[in-house]
Amino acid sequence: MNLNELKQSFSTLWDSMSEGWQHLRQSASSALTGFRPGQETGLPEKGLVDDMFFIPSGTWSMLGSNLFEDERRVVVQVEVPGVDKEALDVEVQENLLVIRGEKRFRREASEGRYRVLQCAYGRFERVVALPAAVLGDQAKATYADGVLRVELPKLDPGTPRRQSVKVE
Repeated sequence: MNLNELKQSFSTLWDSMSEGWQHLRQSASSALTGFRPGQETGLPEKGLVDDMFFIPSGTWSMLGSNLFEDERRVVVQVEVPGVDKEALDVEVQENLLVIRGEKRFRREASEGRYRVLQCAYGRFERVVALPAAVLGDQAKATYADGVLRVELPKLDPGTPRRQSVKVE
């Protein structure tokens, strides 16, 4: 392999990594959610965890979501694994779906030390922008297998809203 081939290979690798990083940053930016532990969260003290990255005062986690729209409704699915259904609070505010909750730490019953603690615990709030006006008082929410599903009937049923943007 000569120097030009090596440069081309490195350039291709760099472009691929750069594209992947941009995609991750764009798709994950709204899913990144802050968790703030409170008294009832039950996290162990920092001295009881060997993980040097463990921060008991707060951390971040991804709460991925899917948003689906058809003629009659908007459906939002948000991944909130490990959260009890009773700890979830769902609200519609104008054109936003606001999901609040708290994920509590569950201690192991036996003696020992935590070597790694990577899951996020505490109170969180996730806001999802809705693409159409909805009837918030008719929304229905279900929770199964760590996924919250909220179905919101549209205020004005019809085809999904499209907006053309002129390029100047």
